[in-house]
Amino acid sequence: MFATGLLLAVALVYALATWARAAGAGGWAGFVAAAAEAGMVGALADWFAVTALFRRPMGLPIPHTAIIPTKKDQLGQSLGEFVGENFLSGDVVRQRLRAVGIGSRLGAWLADPDHADRVTAELATALRGALRVLRDSDVQAVVGEAITRRADAQEIAPGVGKMLEKVVADGGHRKLVDLVCVRAHDWLVEHSASVMDAVTGGAPGWTPRFVDRKVGDRVYKELLRFVTEMRDMPDHPARGAVDRFLRDFAGDLQSDTETRARVERLKSEVLGRGEVQDLIASAWSSVRAMIVAAAEDERSELRLRVRAAILSLGNRMSGDERLRAKVDGWLEDAAVYVVTTYRDEITLLITDTVAGWDAEHTSKKIEAHIGRDLQFIRVNGTVVGALAGLCIYTVSHVLGG
Repeated sequence: MFATGLLLAVALVYALATWARAAGAGGWAGFVAAAAEAGMVGALADWFAVTALFRRPMGLPIPHTAIIPTKKDQLGQSLGEFVGENFLSGDVVRQRLRAVGIGSRLGAWLADPDHADRVTAELATALRGALRVLRDSDVQAVVGEAITRRADAQEIAPGVGKMLEKVVADGGHRKLVDLVCVRAHDWLVEHSASVMDAVTGGAPGWTPRFVDRKVGDRVYKELLRFVTEMRDMPDHPARGAVDRFLRDFAGDLQSDTETRARVERLKSEVLGRGEVQDLIASAWSSVRAMIVAAAEDERSELRLRVRAAILSLGNRMSGDERLRAKVDGWLEDAAVYVVTTYRDEITLLITDTVAGWDAEHTSKKIEAHIGRDLQFIRVNGTVVGALAGLCIYTVSHVLGG
């Protein structure tokens, strides 16, 4: 309205100045008329230029008008190429990230306890979300299949044999033997009547009862004495026999073909049992519940350790220049890889998005955003045209005498 009003104003001035000059008002009227006339020409020319960007002036099919609606797709392609060449090049991205100094800023940010709490909370939320999205049945099937397949593909006997051999060599099995002896002694003391009944019950029917009890009592006492001595004497011959047995068994697990084959058959039978498969599948539910509970509890060991790790990382990044340089290098390499690998996809997104816009709607939308600023071109054209016309008229008047 302002630009159009200014055009109407100079047109009115031109009309009045022309009338005044014709009425003999004096030489000034010619100067005013020339300035106003040139101002009208400048205003009309710039009105045409601004209007031609968005539509055809007065609906006339003039070439090279309605530029935005007709050249929308080419503009989108040019915009995509411009962004790809000037913003998505590896050198530009690397220089920009290096100037920002992300490693230093990130270190200082993570070293703040409030920020560490925030990151920990966000990580916990993401972890809970990921675990809830996963279907238990799918994960259980994958875990069960992975464990079973790995167990079937790898022979366990040699590994078990090496482990057993090391345990025996280090004497690690002795505490287990001690425990078995203690429990056997306690059981015999507590269940003496059961032992007596078992011995007497297996005696022939023709033997006298007192003889059976005498034999049972003797067997029980000898058995108790044997277990007691084995419990209290580290160098008991039976303990040595156990050591030799375990060493021999460890060697057979590693070198004896028959023993290894038996272990493999036993392994297959155990893994094939439904109870074992159910146990493997249910392990995921237990692990998942444990992780979710730890992620939800702000004072859980998991979250406390994550928070401490974040604070430690932030402090190290703030004080260790080499670590900052590594982090900056990793981020730069990652960003450069993304922009160089997916640059065509990014620019194609811009091109396709612009191509999908409705031409008339796009033109109106752009005009609504920048049209007000473009109207000052008309204002400037009116003013500059008037000044140019005044200068030309003045020079012509001076040179013409």
